[in-house]
Amino acid sequence: MGEHVSVLLNETISILSIKPTGIYLDLTLGRGGHSLEVLKRLSTGHLYSFDLDLEALKESEPRLKEAGDNFTLIHSNFANCKEEMENRGVLGVDGIMMDLGVSSPQFDEGNRGFSYKSDAPLDMRMDETSSLTAERIVNSYSEDDLRQIFYSYGEDPDSGRIAHRIVEERSKKPIVTTEELVTIIKESKPKWRLQQKGHPAKQIFQALRIETNGELDNLKKALDETPYLLNKGGVLAIISFQSLEDRLVKDKFLSLTRVEGTRSGPSAIEKSEKVDFINLTKHPIIPSKEELNYNHRSHSAKLRAIKLKEE
Repeated sequence: MGEHVSVLLNETISILSIKPTGIYLDLTLGRGGHSLEVLKRLSTGHLYSFDLDLEALKESEPRLKEAGDNFTLIHSNFANCKEEMENRGVLGVDGIMMDLGVSSPQFDEGNRGFSYKSDAPLDMRMDETSSLTAERIVNSYSEDDLRQIFYSYGEDPDSGRIAHRIVEERSKKPIVTTEELVTIIKESKPKWRLQQKGHPAKQIFQALRIETNGELDNLKKALDETPYLLNKGGVLAIISFQSLEDRLVKDKFLSLTRVEGTRSGPSAIEKSEKVDFINLTKHPIIPSKEELNYNHRSHSAKLRAIKLKEE
C-alpha cells in the first residue's frame, strides 16, 4: 500500500499560525499528516479531527497519540462540523483546515473502487457505512442523470456517449467492477481522444466519486458554516485538487473578503468596515518544485485561506 504524503503540509501549518492554547479542526483527517503537525504545536489547546472513513480514524489514532492525547476523533462528514462542535460545547475555534483530495490509501486499497488503474468492485464510498455506491449509480440512474453527472462533475466531453453505452451494457448484465466501466468508457470515446494525454476514465471516475459521496453539496454546506466557527484572528485553510471544488472555495472566499465598490468617500469606508474576513491568498498557494518531484499526487493542489479580523 502506498504511503499517504500530506500535500502542502508546511504551507498549511504556516498559514494557520497555530497558537499552543488554541482549538483547531482538521475536517479531513485522512492518515493524520496535517493533524499530527497541529497536535505537535499544541500545549493546552485541543484538536478535533473529522473523517468519514472509519479505517482512516483507526489508523490515525495511534499516530496522533505519539504527539499527545489532547485530540478528539469524529466519524462524521465535514458538512456537519458546526453541529458536531455545538454538541461538544465548542462555539469558536482558532483554525480550520480541509484537504479535499482522496487519500492515497483509499486509491491504493484495491477493494475501494476509487482507482481506474486496478480492477475492483465499483464502490467509491468514503464512508463505508453509506448505502449509495458507484455501482448503484451506474446501474440505476437514468441515462439523462448519468450524462448530467458526467458532464457537470467530470467535465467529460463524451458524457452523452458514455451514459448511452452504460445503459446499453447494463441492460445485458449489471456493471459491477471498475475494469468493466473502464472498458465501456474507452469503447465510447473516439480513437483520437484515447491518444490524448491522461487516462480516458479519469473524469468519469471523478464524477462518480463526487456523486457517490455528495462531495460538492457537502463542501457548499461546509463553506457556508465554517467561516462563522472562527474566533477573531482564526484562519480557514482549504486545499482543493480539481476545478469544481477550487471554484466553490475561491468564489466563497471572494464573497467574504471583497469590498464592494471602488469609489472613495464615506460610503466606501462604511462598506469596507462590513468585511470581517481577510483573504490571505490573493493567488492560491501551489506546491513547490521540490514537492512536485517527490509527491506526484500534489500536482493539481491549490491552497486558499481566509482569516477573521482581529478587531
